[in-house]
Amino acid sequence: MDLDTKKDEFNEAIRKLFHGETMERVAAARKLGHLKEGRAVNLLIKAINKENDAVVINRIIEAMGEIRNAKSTLSILKFLSEELEKPEENQDKARLFLIIDSLMKIGDKRALQQLGILIDSCDADIRERTEKAFECIDVNWRENIKKLKIQN
Repeated sequence: MDLDTKKDEFNEAIRKLFHGETMERVAAARKLGHLKEGRAVNLLIKAINKENDAVVINRIIEAMGEIRNAKSTLSILKFLSEELEKPEENQDKARLFLIIDSLMKIGDKRALQQLGILIDSCDADIRERTEKAFECIDVNWRENIKKLKIQN
């Protein structure tokens, strides 16, 4: 893809992300993730903060993970906090998997504290995916946790 085409696709995706119908916003978020343009991060953060549709929010979280920019971490963690406030049986498992995967791709250690709550999840798949995320973000996470427990 040449530079002009990529620029046009980027601009069109941003326009649809903010002004499109639901499925256009979904497709736009997905497109931005595939383009992997770091300059999209601030716009994705702005979009996710005003978005009400769960599917669009999920696609934005996914796009942030694909772009792999640590600026996205805090916005994604906000949605993790919202899910963790719900009783476990009411949590959106699909969103939790997207959050874990996106944070794993980003690799920002600031995510470890909140992700740590999921290590004790009753859902084996969530626990397993969280451990995988910990391995990707901090290969020494088990030793680091032991050190913290000894200090406290």
